[in-house]
Amino acid sequence: VCRSNKSPWVCLTCSSVHCGRYVNGHAKKHYEDAQIPMTNHKKTEKQEKVQHTVCMDCSSYSTYCYRCDDFVVNDTKLGLVQKVREHLQNLENSAFTSDRHRKRKLLENSSLNSKLLKVNGSTTALCATGLRNLGNTCFMNAILQSLSNIQQFCCYFKELPAVELRNGKTAGRRTYHTRSQGDNNVSLVEEFRKTLCALWQGSQTAFSPESLFYVVWKIMPNFRGYQQQDAHEFMRYLLDHLHLELQGGFNGVSRSVILQENSNLSASNKCCINGASTVVTAIFGGILQNEVNCLICGTESRKFDPFLDLSLDIPSQFRNKRSKNQDSGPMCTLRDCLRSFTDLEELDETELYMCHKCKKKQKSTKKFWIQKLPKVLCLHLKRFHWTAYLRNKVDTYVEFPLRGLDMKCYLLEPENSGPESCLYDLVAVVVHHGSGVGSGHYTAYAAHEGRWFHFNDSTVTLTDEETVGKAKAYILFYVERQARPGADKL
Repeated sequence: VCRSNKSPWVCLTCSSVHCGRYVNGHAKKHYEDAQIPMTNHKKTEKQEKVQHTVCMDCSSYSTYCYRCDDFVVNDTKLGLVQKVREHLQNLENSAFTSDRHRKRKLLENSSLNSKLLKVNGSTTALCATGLRNLGNTCFMNAILQSLSNIQQFCCYFKELPAVELRNGKTAGRRTYHTRSQGDNNVSLVEEFRKTLCALWQGSQTAFSPESLFYVVWKIMPNFRGYQQQDAHEFMRYLLDHLHLELQGGFNGVSRSVILQENSNLSASNKCCINGASTVVTAIFGGILQNEVNCLICGTESRKFDPFLDLSLDIPSQFRNKRSKNQDSGPMCTLRDCLRSFTDLEELDETELYMCHKCKKKQKSTKKFWIQKLPKVLCLHLKRFHWTAYLRNKVDTYVEFPLRGLDMKCYLLEPENSGPESCLYDLVAVVVHHGSGVGSGHYTAYAAHEGRWFHFNDSTVTLTDEETVGKAKAYILFYVERQARPGADKL
């Protein structure tokens, strides 16, 4: 009807193809038109069944019922829905293979600029795989693509043995709907592993992370539905739950037991203090020292806080400066944000410190030191702030280095660190486009084998360092630079 080629949905009753619910909704209109003739007849049992008109998304192979207004999780006894999926996939793999290669080559040729061509020498095939948007799931896609380019982290999961969730006749067949397995067999680690394995293999232009998204729904109720979510919040929940599930697998304790035991602890404490260390804490885990000094009696209190990422304020004096080329005043840099985070700060009246010597709340100062740096330093720029009624976005451009971020001056004991152990190189950036946290769009830039890619859901394009450097970063991932042999002797 509208000649759209986005999100085609096929009616499994009559095989008509229309655009889906996220385009112009002609599949829904097709369903509504099909119901009109039935209103003039007495509904038989057969007609009642026909009313559950089921459509299939030809991109993600998910099935949807408009009458129930929900995705269909079961199948017929003969497995007819599964047969349709397999047939569609065979069509996609055979009839469109040559067309996909042609489009991929055109995309690559249009994306490579002269600098990139000169550095890499030749135009090789684009092996990156995009992630299909399942309905405002760009927040998840941007985080997954970023994590997939952190080599130590990604390789660990890809090398894990597969967990077979199904038994009997269907064992070994491709699983499209983990949701049909029930609550007991849901594994976030397994679906995360499958998703990472699907990326960078070069066999498809886009992968549908539907099974992973369903597991996210199961174990992270905050992310149910199809509304836009905060990418940073999702990343923290994802890492925390991966850590808990990996702990359960290593020491024989179930995930539910660990959750119950740690219910009184914050998310960061769960990850780094209680339980065994996992790849999550080994890669992202660092330790802060929090110093609080009472201004009345001078008593000093110190405590150590584990962290998986650091949330940095954009200093107030920079918040009106929106773009890199704007000349009003000095430009905000990542160093300004880090300095604001670690500088000595006097706590305001709402944050009075309970001094154990004075036996009452007193005015005090606070300062953070980094006691232990992580292998991957994740920096979250706090772009969303609550006003009286709204959560506004700080759209200030923050300049950040692509290589050689030096963290030594923020360390508690910098003299104990090696010459290059405090240097970090950028590996991925998550960007929020738009004005509000509940709206807008997320994309990611990430470096893979010396080349930078821009991940925009199912679309992946090659880009350059200059473009990455102009991005208004929301989350930055820096990887610790490996010290060269003999570097400490120089």
